[in-house]
Amino acid sequence: MNKTEVIDGTTSVPRSPRAASGNADIGSLLDEGPFTRMQKLVVLLAALSIVLDGFDGQLIGFAIPMMIKEWGVTREVFAPVVAAGLIGMGIGSACAGLFADRFGRRMAVIMSVFVFGAATCAIGLAPDALTVAILRFIAGLGIGGALPSATTVTAEFTPARRRTLAVTATIVCVPLGGMLAGFFASHVLPVYGWRTLFFVGGSLPIVLGFVLLAALPESPRFLARRPQRWGELNSLLGRMGRPMAEGVRYTDALEQASEKRDGFRALFALGYGRDTVLVWVAFFMCLTAVYSAFSWLPTMLMAEGLPPSVAGSGLTAYNLGGVIGALVCAVAMTRWGSFWPLVICCAGGAASAFAMRWVDINQNTSLLIFGFGVHGLFVNAVQSTLYALCAFIYPTNVRATGTASALAFGRMGAILSAFAGATIITQGGAGGYLTLLGSVMVMALIALLLVRRHIPRRVPGRP
Repeated sequence: MNKTEVIDGTTSVPRSPRAASGNADIGSLLDEGPFTRMQKLVVLLAALSIVLDGFDGQLIGFAIPMMIKEWGVTREVFAPVVAAGLIGMGIGSACAGLFADRFGRRMAVIMSVFVFGAATCAIGLAPDALTVAILRFIAGLGIGGALPSATTVTAEFTPARRRTLAVTATIVCVPLGGMLAGFFASHVLPVYGWRTLFFVGGSLPIVLGFVLLAALPESPRFLARRPQRWGELNSLLGRMGRPMAEGVRYTDALEQASEKRDGFRALFALGYGRDTVLVWVAFFMCLTAVYSAFSWLPTMLMAEGLPPSVAGSGLTAYNLGGVIGALVCAVAMTRWGSFWPLVICCAGGAASAFAMRWVDINQNTSLLIFGFGVHGLFVNAVQSTLYALCAFIYPTNVRATGTASALAFGRMGAILSAFAGATIITQGGAGGYLTLLGSVMVMALIALLLVRRHIPRRVPGRP
């Protein structure tokens, strides 16, 4: 309940987050205030950066089959190309937080978008696979840095009551971007070739980068921690429907209460060790499955004799299913907790992959494409909502460390998929590839069954 002040001995009014001493708690201002049009615009800009992040991140999967044909090389030659991009993403994700804390969330998002846009454009000029690998590594730095930076912007501009849905919607923009990349590639590749694919795909984020320079403001929480920028913060809060008096001093009670961090070792102390290992395994297995599809699904389908346009539709269906699955699973978790939604989705991911082994690719192509849509629905539902599970498992002082560590370990699975996908497609064909997808989801299922701290089911009548 808000405290009140007595005026002239008779009138009582709510006290604002600004105390009589001229202090204002930025956390209260942001968490409890309205969700204004200006804030929604910021969230939209952050989401657009992630749509193009997913768009550019998956272009390589559509282009590899045509690159192999043009240069007369084997699939294995492109395993380091895929791995280089994933390693760049891992480094970019790890460094984005440090960059954002020093130079601001705004510049972290903008620089990430410019980096992956410029590097993607340059791939269109590449003369060989080695050059593509170098440019994919550079693009990966931006692609990896954009997601955590943009989700941070979304979280820090969204009131607490809408934050979970807003952040989940931002993460879902990755498969949404991949789905758009599939539609784009299906029209561009057959007519204009893979180089035009990268020219156009890289130009879009460069254009967005200039829009962000003009329209994206700095995070209020970042500004609140820098007194020399409080004038800028006052102006921003006014645009957000929270006008403040000149000279007010800003504090951040929630962040200050969480300043003390127990570090990496805390993830294995006080009974958290078991859940830490199991969540790491779940991330590892899910990202192995996700990036096996992102990088190699069109290549596998073309290896089975399907034309490029049809092969690309497999990944498009996978991403479309992923968007639907992530949103449905997030809603289910808010009502029934995390245990059953995650278990059911893991089982569905495994079952759909194994079931597709029995589909004749040439006789039932449409059924196979539909199967990949169903598989993408289940796998991306698990992957997207694992972030919420991490946020629940760990206390405030190690929450960021716990989530970042799980994602970093999961990136190792993504890097593994770069080499495993090429080898398995060559040696085992479609059957081996589908067995890989199903097996890793079985392992994710086992890990999540053993997690102790699942998000509990919501009790009816309680907020």
